Amino acid sequence: MRAIQVAEFGGPEVLVATELPDPVAGPGQVVVEVAVTDTIYVETQIRGGWGPQFGIEPPYVPGGAAAGTVLAVGDGVDPAWTGRRVVAGPGALGTYAEQVAVPLDRLIPVPDGLGLREAAALAHDGVTGTGIAEAAGIRPGERVLILGASGGMGTLLVQMARAAGARVVGAARGERKLGLVRELGADAVVDYSEEGWTDRAREALGGAGADVLLDGVGGELGLAGFALTADGGRVSTHGASSGGFAAVDAGEAERRGITLRGISEVQYGAADITRLSAQALARAAAGRLRPVIAATFPLARAAEAHAAIEARAVAGKALLTSLSG
Repeated sequence: MRAIQVAEFGGPEVLVATELPDPVAGPGQVVVEVAVTDTIYVETQIRGGWGPQFGIEPPYVPGGAAAGTVLAVGDGVDPAWTGRRVVAGPGALGTYAEQVAVPLDRLIPVPDGLGLREAAALAHDGVTGTGIAEAAGIRPGERVLILGASGGMGTLLVQMARAAGARVVGAARGERKLGLVRELGADAVVDYSEEGWTDRAREALGGAGADVLLDGVGGELGLAGFALTADGGRVSTHGASSGGFAAVDAGEAERRGITLRGISEVQYGAADITRLSAQALARAAAGRLRPVIAATFPLARAAEAHAAIEARAVAGKALLTSLSG
């Protein structure tokens, strides 16, 4: 089969198409013919040198989720899975490929009426976003500030917060991305690349600050967002697209009665992945959640996808289509 392999850490150019043996389903596994592969920002960071932090060393096939059709099943797996449309959920490693072997506990059926592109776009972000929104417990009338609101997960969080009845302030970079955030239902938008953005965000939040901060950016922007959080609020610091997670002072958070949740709280086990993914897919199939697909690249052009993601040229999701489909 054709796949994308990283032989050494580096820029997008290290993503190279290669031929690898077709996978074989082991006990408790299935082989999925990949139609669409999800991409997330952290994959560019792993490729760029963060690999050892995740236990990844070259050579490796990137990717952690995809959507496609079950080709074959291994021992102990019901043959009825064969031919079903599925998401190979987070933890299905090596999905930048035409086929991938997936443990049964990482397999989620795709509901009727939902396309594989949309299902793939929800494979990571639908799980994490649903879990973040669930843990935040957003209530009607609350003020929610979302940093990175135009990204794959940010666009989902905007919709989820609005559905919960919150006043949503979305922060992103540039008018094109802000326009998307408005379209998705944000009550106000703020460009955090502009000087004085925190003043405008506080005004949009009604002066009292955010009851809930959902930080998908990290770094100094994340710290600025934390400063905009009201005492007694809830904060999720789950993103690091700025290059690092926000170094929030846990002592200050405790003094202000702010509940902190970080990246470790969104590392879900198989049972939660299945549950959260099924919720996200069902909402999308019912028309209550729309993944924003900004660009689709052939698998062989994975380097272009990574370059676009790193250049912040993508508002929403970038997906890869398999060489066979």
